[in-house]
Amino acid sequence: MLCCAGLEGCAAQAADSGLDPGADGGTPTPSSVPATRGVPGFAPEITPTAGPSTAEDGRAAAPPARIGTPAPSQRIWFVPTQVVLPGGAKAPVVPASTVGGELEVPEQGDRVGWWDGGAQAGDPFGSVVLVGHVDTKTDGIGYFARLLRIKSGELVVLHGSGHTQAYRVSSIVSVPKYALATRSGAFDQTVAHRLVLITCTGPYDAARGGYEDNLVVTATAVGLAR
Repeated sequence: MLCCAGLEGCAAQAADSGLDPGADGGTPTPSSVPATRGVPGFAPEITPTAGPSTAEDGRAAAPPARIGTPAPSQRIWFVPTQVVLPGGAKAPVVPASTVGGELEVPEQGDRVGWWDGGAQAGDPFGSVVLVGHVDTKTDGIGYFARLLRIKSGELVVLHGSGHTQAYRVSSIVSVPKYALATRSGAFDQTVAHRLVLITCTGPYDAARGGYEDNLVVTATAVGLAR
């Protein structure tokens, strides 16, 4: 059985999901995502002001101010390159773009795609969207078949660039393929930061292109990325 590439109609349709096509007609980007980002770890340099060597009353002057450093709580964000599901199973994560209005899913069943039009792990807002197959014709059972057994309250962890962000599963719903982009809210970038995992589920009908539904697992961030 095959959870078809591009989620076979269950992929996001740019016109229906609030995505704005790029200026060159390429990968659409969410209209609500800022066009620029700050630089992680950046802190403005504070130039100390040299005081007089002695105060007017003859006492020694105070030492110059020290250079400012980033606060330990400064937010970190990163592109996920690995996902760990409950039980410890790991899978590589690769960027996935929208082509012709459909989100392209990695062909290999043991890989997961990160929607490059959505949020990064650790962002202050928006959905980090990961998509993957429940099974494929060539690989058999896919990595995301584990989502069929996931439970609310369990943890999902993303890694990338030496950083980590944990998420706690908060909802598990099944939606018809045709409603994924228009009704599920899975691709929403105006919400509080969260992780959204998507795969195929429901009855399989080869004549109609595969599975009839999509499983949407939503998880909320546990603290800040580190």
